Amino acid sequence: MSEVNKGQTPTDEQLTAFIDGELDAADSEWIERLIAGDERVAERFEFLSRSALPFGEAFEPLLAEAPAAKLDAMLAAIPSAKENSKARLAGIGRRGLLAAIAASFIAAIAVDRAVIGIGHRLSKPDEDTEWRAVVAEYLSLYTADTLSAPAGDAAQQAAQLNDVGARLGLPLKPEAIAMPGVEFKRAQILNYDSRPLAQIAYLDPESGPMALCIVQSTKGAAAPDMENRRGMNVVYWSSPTHAFMLIGHAPIDRMQQLAADVRAHLIA
Repeated sequence: MSEVNKGQTPTDEQLTAFIDGELDAADSEWIERLIAGDERVAERFEFLSRSALPFGEAFEPLLAEAPAAKLDAMLAAIPSAKENSKARLAGIGRRGLLAAIAASFIAAIAVDRAVIGIGHRLSKPDEDTEWRAVVAEYLSLYTADTLSAPAGDAAQQAAQLNDVGARLGLPLKPEAIAMPGVEFKRAQILNYDSRPLAQIAYLDPESGPMALCIVQSTKGAAAPDMENRRGMNVVYWSSPTHAFMLIGHAPIDRMQQLAADVRAHLIA
């Protein structure tokens, strides 16, 4: 501060330094005289003094949550920490230092929570992905013997499809779900997440069990895509109101062709 500043009104930085005990004896005495004799300086001093809050107590909950191990590792990785510390702290008072520390803790906690939140969202299965996983697990238990029972006559098949379609709000006719070279075996309603899931089962003489599965969906229309689950090929797509998947052991190019035929008939 020096004699140059004497006779002037002290700045907030000078008053803060006085409060923090960072001034030498002469400058401290000068501030004390101004506080005693200048009402404006006294009021400002009182205002700034109110900020001397119990920082330890205020930040205790944050300190408890702070990722101490991570912060210690970060500090240990900073080169020449001792050499740089004096230079960094030279013009920083108690409040500035505590504010910086608090901000660091808060930022670290916020990052940790954000990562946890992102991790949770990533680990939570997407609705469409989850139902296909459930179907694949169920169908992986099927063998040709599972579907060896007679499929019934045309009237019985139509009745099954009509009942299943009514539960889904989707008209299903034998000609719409027929696939060349693949034998229709049965249509039934299963339960998925408290929603009806239609399974139309087929038996392919070359590759074994196959199924066209349908659920109601609010995800909107999506073009066909493919994946492999439990050693089976899957072609899946959706309309504005329903999600579909064709799953089986047949080669993927054949599965794509069969799915394209069924999709065209269901949309028509």
